[in-house]
Amino acid sequence: MSPIKAVLVIDDDPDFRKLMVLLLRQHDWAVLEASEGDEGIRLAKTHRPQVVLCDLLMPRCNGFQVCRALRLDESLRHTRVIVTSGRHFESDRQAAFTAGADEYLTKPIDPPHLLQLMARLVSPQEETQPAVAQTSPATTRLTFWGVRGSIPTPGPSTVRYGGNTSCIEVRTDGQIIILDAGTGLRLLGRQLVAEFDDQPLDLTLLLTHTHWDHIQGLPYFLPVYKPCNQLRILGFEGARHGLENILTSQMESPFFPIGLREVPANVRIEELKDLNFSVGAVRVQAGFANHPGICVGYRLFTSGGSIAFFPDNEPHTSLHRGSGENATAAASAHGENQKLIEFLQGTDVLIMDSQYDGQEYQEHIGWGHGCVDDVVGLAIEAGVKRLFLFHHDPNHDDAKIEQMVQQARQLVSGRHASLSVEAAREGATVELP
Repeated sequence: MSPIKAVLVIDDDPDFRKLMVLLLRQHDWAVLEASEGDEGIRLAKTHRPQVVLCDLLMPRCNGFQVCRALRLDESLRHTRVIVTSGRHFESDRQAAFTAGADEYLTKPIDPPHLLQLMARLVSPQEETQPAVAQTSPATTRLTFWGVRGSIPTPGPSTVRYGGNTSCIEVRTDGQIIILDAGTGLRLLGRQLVAEFDDQPLDLTLLLTHTHWDHIQGLPYFLPVYKPCNQLRILGFEGARHGLENILTSQMESPFFPIGLREVPANVRIEELKDLNFSVGAVRVQAGFANHPGICVGYRLFTSGGSIAFFPDNEPHTSLHRGSGENATAAASAHGENQKLIEFLQGTDVLIMDSQYDGQEYQEHIGWGHGCVDDVVGLAIEAGVKRLFLFHHDPNHDDAKIEQMVQQARQLVSGRHASLSVEAAREGATVELP
């Protein structure tokens, strides 16, 4: 049986290429080789492989340049690029995603993990009708730019899932909608400026609340420093001095050299009064979360499906489970939980605070954050199709997060449910439908 998929290996290390050729051919991949970037770009344009496995550090033409060249070629828009490197710097990883990489792996590479990753990246739908899947106006794309809670935690132990705080980009129905403005917003800003250059941008930022980890990226958001851009910031007041005062105060002279009112872009801050509103053709519902202060979650109804975002929330039933409180309190908690289940009913993608495992949660009851066991149960009851664990604890490294994902999947399996569970990961992109 002849191989049905092609992979291009670009690496200046002949031993690594030899190892990859042996491994991939054993698993029915047709393998092309290039010893440097320019040759790899030429082979990719000629043969259009499904996957390019490209080393980061090469003379003359490095992995960043290869990624950018491939992404500029329309005929290669469906080719998946995996950047490999012997370095563990988070800045390298983020730069690779910005340049157009789909994945980033550090050497030495684990063969089973690589094979699983390549199988996941290449789907039959992309091979049969790639143009429809990529260009249909019904497509909704969301990208994770910050997934951490409380405080940024960059470093070698958070390379896979990321260390930046809450920020998600949603592109749909002619809109670019940003959910929260944590430190991930800085990376998104760099990407938008690189992608659109001097083209005017009309952006909408939805804030869930104004705790630091949800607004601290705003001063470093490059698009607000270009006069041609517009940024509309929406959120609920949630504080004594109003939303605008909170956002401008973090950029006052004792803390930052440029005030928010002084940036060149047109920035409009609007306090929401209604729980239902629209951003262009996108219908938005807000729902109150169980978190200190005024905090909301959002559900976006797009032509490609619905997305719900609750980065900070402690399920009410978690607080009262086994607490010995009276029946009235338990009934009230159940009622509040039912409201959230109704709000989330049938959501295509749910991104929800799952900061603690079951044991950790016992020491953090009442802190306003979720336990993964209860979040999975909530998602199953609401008929959610895909759950992303979010607001990763600052003390959780990549291994711990992966452990929590496996635990969540076991819970789903134990209940014979069809819910898909993943952990939110910086740089990852999800497309609906």
